[in-house]
Amino acid sequence: MNHFLLYSILLSLYLISCQPVPPGTGFDEPADPVLFQQAPWDQALPGLNVAFGSIDKRYEYQRPPSTGGNQEWSGSSWRGERKNIQLKIWSSEPVQRIRVSCSSFFSENGGEIDATSIGIYPVRYLLTDKFLAGCGWRDKDTIPAYLAADMLENNQLFNLAGNTLRPVWLTIDIPEDAPAGNYSGKVTVSYRGGRDIELPVNLRVHDLKLPPPSQWSFHLDLWQNPFAVARYYDVEPWSEEHWELLPPYLTMLANAGQKCITASILERPWGGQTYDPFRSMIGWTHKGNGEWEYDYSVFDRWVNTAMEAGITRQINCYSMVPWGNLVHYYDNDSTGYVTQMLEPGSAAYEAVWRPFLEDFRDHLKTRGWLDITLIAMDERGLDEMKSMVALLKDVAPEFKIALAGNYLEELNDDLYDLCVHIYPQLEKELISERVERGMPTTFYTMCAPPEHPNNFTFSPPAEQAWLGWHASASGFSGFLRWAYNSWVEDPVRDSRFRTWPAGDTYQVYPGPRSSIRFERLREGIQDYEKIRIVRALLESRGDSMGLSELDAILEHFSLENVTQPDAAHWLEKGQKVLDDLSGSLENAFQ
Repeated sequence: MNHFLLYSILLSLYLISCQPVPPGTGFDEPADPVLFQQAPWDQALPGLNVAFGSIDKRYEYQRPPSTGGNQEWSGSSWRGERKNIQLKIWSSEPVQRIRVSCSSFFSENGGEIDATSIGIYPVRYLLTDKFLAGCGWRDKDTIPAYLAADMLENNQLFNLAGNTLRPVWLTIDIPEDAPAGNYSGKVTVSYRGGRDIELPVNLRVHDLKLPPPSQWSFHLDLWQNPFAVARYYDVEPWSEEHWELLPPYLTMLANAGQKCITASILERPWGGQTYDPFRSMIGWTHKGNGEWEYDYSVFDRWVNTAMEAGITRQINCYSMVPWGNLVHYYDNDSTGYVTQMLEPGSAAYEAVWRPFLEDFRDHLKTRGWLDITLIAMDERGLDEMKSMVALLKDVAPEFKIALAGNYLEELNDDLYDLCVHIYPQLEKELISERVERGMPTTFYTMCAPPEHPNNFTFSPPAEQAWLGWHASASGFSGFLRWAYNSWVEDPVRDSRFRTWPAGDTYQVYPGPRSSIRFERLREGIQDYEKIRIVRALLESRGDSMGLSELDAILEHFSLENVTQPDAAHWLEKGQKVLDDLSGSLENAFQ
């Protein structure tokens, strides 16, 4: 080896080992509002404890695990899949300068999964609350709060305070070209003043391939909020600094299979329901005498930025029926901005929306986006929707329509992209009929009861993956959630909000940093794709027994079987069936 290169490597390792770790844990976390209890720690083993835990659990900060855990991890996957693992580290005494690392994985036939394919993320704690009544105003001072493990921090040195536990989340991205086989590697935990702790990892890679997220069929629609990014980083919206911040969030979402670009075509389409209200991406100017001018520069750059990140299927534009029916624009006659309340179906409504639709349609044609642009609505009533649809059909029938809300039978044929609340369950025959016609039909969760399944910072992690299985079992195209990154005031420390259960407004953190919730949701989407591929392979082989086994397990992913511990129980059984079927198919093609 070149001596200079060797010296550079040793110097780098030395500098890393000398990195200062802030006092305390090394993470800027809030204090635990739950009263500490010493008794459980009196039973804990002395020294630093390390074990593999369950990805279905959110481990408490000031409580040792009820069981020690496993010193070895074994699992299986497809090529192209991401595998999740959770490590737990705890001690009754303070431990300093902890670092977690992972080796490359090697198989008996010479295959390798490089260490760069393995993500290591200490899990950070933040404040959460309880479901209570779901929707409605909340007073932080009157609702019990506690710490929840959710945010995935980038790998770094950290300290462990005495009588605390720190989860560490691991992801293994199996390369698409990884040879099938049995791989082995190890996770190493090092710390000041002690010997390294090594835990073996064994991974079976099936000779089946999951396509890249851009080719997944699952229709994922998590609504993006670029205005929250501008506020959090204190930059002017749509400044160059703002544009530079946005791509990583969009790329993270695209890598989960996102299909839709969220575009706001007027001011506050959802009123002021988020901490950072949505502004219009299109400038509206009334020049007088019914003449209008529209500035699409921000809209075009936003769409291009999202497409460059990999989100290309749809552009969902909110909204021709905004909350409150308010339209805000610059009026030359008034030499200032004005806001009008325009009821769908009224002459005033038509006078404003007709010229916009005509101009917007022509602009989209020049950009080549008309075929993928939808006029989208959120939880609007039948009468308003009927009036809007009638005008759209008359002026610009080229536009498709999206609705997230109650199922409106009269408009079923008019709604290309329909998303219904998970409760009550939409009839499977209706879902299948729409999907067969190529019309995305999805479901969503929100603050409305019942509590399960959901995506709050206190929700059981298994419920996130369960959603993908429920979509497959019910025939849905995918899943929608209204908030990908509509952050609260201090999203990395306190996930509570003024009106809904904690975490309702966002699934990922500034950074961007992922979450337990987001990774498990992505896992369920992977399972949805694997189920689709396995079903097609079984059908091509005429394997009626395998198909019956798959259908039988999917029957358990109904709304009756989602509350804890049922979600985790059936998810484990479902993934076992899917893995067994994967093994049988793999053997059949050898």
